[in-house]
Amino acid sequence: MTQFKKMHGLGNDFVIFDARTENIILTPDDMALVADRHWGVGCDLITILDESEKADIFAYFFNADGSESGACGNATRCVADIIMSESGKDECTIEVTYGVLNCRKKGDLSVEANMGAAKDVTDMDLEHGAVSKPVRVDMGNPHLVFFVDNLEGISVEELGAHFETHEKFPERTNVEFVQIIDRTHIRQKTWERGCGVTEACGSGACAVTVAAVHRGLTDRSVEIELDGGVLQIELDDNNHVLMTGPVAYVFDGTLNTV
Repeated sequence: MTQFKKMHGLGNDFVIFDARTENIILTPDDMALVADRHWGVGCDLITILDESEKADIFAYFFNADGSESGACGNATRCVADIIMSESGKDECTIEVTYGVLNCRKKGDLSVEANMGAAKDVTDMDLEHGAVSKPVRVDMGNPHLVFFVDNLEGISVEELGAHFETHEKFPERTNVEFVQIIDRTHIRQKTWERGCGVTEACGSGACAVTVAAVHRGLTDRSVEIELDGGVLQIELDDNNHVLMTGPVAYVFDGTLNTV
């Protein structure tokens, strides 16, 4: 009998296990089964919480196929809300595989997460079909950002699957397709590695903002419209990416077996 929480940020949904209170042992196949929307609970990503010596909590992220992900912005906000609810405080710290993230409440069920600075921003000479010349951004997990004139005319499924497994990315990559509406407004669709098309991607929105500023296409503070809703993203004076958006609780549950 294993307890879990189901949460989402803009429709990007997660199953969250707490290893602080239970012995959580899940193989990649187990996690893929939990994430399956027909045979399991159903989610885009699995999160496991554990004790941390550097922060209030350690959060491990796993894609829907059971492979590990270094970062997830929407899940980070959900974890932050859990920890702040436990402590009664309006801020918390979350350790992830690439560092410690600072988070704080921004109104009812809205959280700001400082996702840190991008570790790498590189223009790439790649093309396939209707897209070309993306920007590669490392936000603790890999993203490939394509800017397009008409987002609705892009086959996210076909192009996303193609670039996720491109030979340039031996560990695979997330893929974002982006239309610049104006200097402060961006429209984004995401193909997440190990998952497919998702309603939203927080780390992807951070990567998109970094890429847009890198190309001189937008201001440093933007509103990003995803299929599931809107995120506010800002690059501060240290080039840290501040992401603000909602969190939502769906239900608590118990797994009899995995």
